[in-house]
Amino acid sequence: MKNALVTGGSGGIGAAICRRLAADGYHVYIHANRNPATAQALAEEITTNGGSAQILGFDVTDNQAVVDALTPLIEHTPIQVLVNNAGIHDDAVFPGMRMEQWQRVMDVSVNGFYNVTHTLMMPMIRSRWGRIINVSSIAAITGNRGQVNYSAAKGALNSATKSLAQEVASRGITVNAVAPGIIDTTMSEHAFAPEDIARMVPMKRAGKPDEVADLISFLASPQAAYITGQIISINGGMI
Repeated sequence: MKNALVTGGSGGIGAAICRRLAADGYHVYIHANRNPATAQALAEEITTNGGSAQILGFDVTDNQAVVDALTPLIEHTPIQVLVNNAGIHDDAVFPGMRMEQWQRVMDVSVNGFYNVTHTLMMPMIRSRWGRIINVSSIAAITGNRGQVNYSAAKGALNSATKSLAQEVASRGITVNAVAPGIIDTTMSEHAFAPEDIARMVPMKRAGKPDEVADLISFLASPQAAYITGQIISINGGMI
C-alpha cells in the first residue's frame, strides 16, 4: 500500500481528496493545523468505510515542525503521493493590504510547499516513483481583484511546479498543478451569490469538491505517468 499526504486535508476540497485517495487504496495522512478534530472525524469516517487514514498535525510554515513530523514516517517507507493543498485567503485591495496579510498567504502556499515537498523529496526519488500535485487557483492564471497576495502565491506555485517537474521527471516522479475555479465549499458559499456564479461560469454552477478530487486521483494514478509540468484548470469553462 502506497502512502499519500494531503496538506490542508480537513477542508472542503482537502477532505474530498482524502476520501478519494483512500478509496483508491492509499494510506492517507490527513494533515491539519487549526482543525484537528475535523481531521480526526474524517480519518474515522475513512477507516469505518474500509479505508486507511490517520491525522498529522503541524504548521506547514514551520520548517522544523514539518521535518520533525514527517521524518519518522519516511524513515523506512516513502510517501509517494503528495497533494499540496494547504492555502489561505486574506483578501484586501493592494493599497490597503498589510504586510502580515501578504506574508501569511505567501508563507502557507509557497514556503509550505517548500517545507513539505523538500522533506519528502529524497525518499521519493530513491523509490523512483512519485506524484506531486499542487492545488493552485484560477486566480493565479487570470488574477483577481483583492487577491494580489493569493494570486502571487499560487502563481509562484505554478512556476515551481514546472521547474520541479523538469528536475525529477527522469526519476519516475510527475509534478502537476490543479487550478480550480469556483468550487462549492464553505469558503465560496459566502463569496459568490448564485446569480454571480451563473453569470461568471459558462456551466452555470460551481464545481464540486469531488470533481477536483477525481482529477487529482487521475493525476496520482499510473495512467497519468506521461503528464508532468502541467497546470490543469477545472473551472466550468471560465477561461
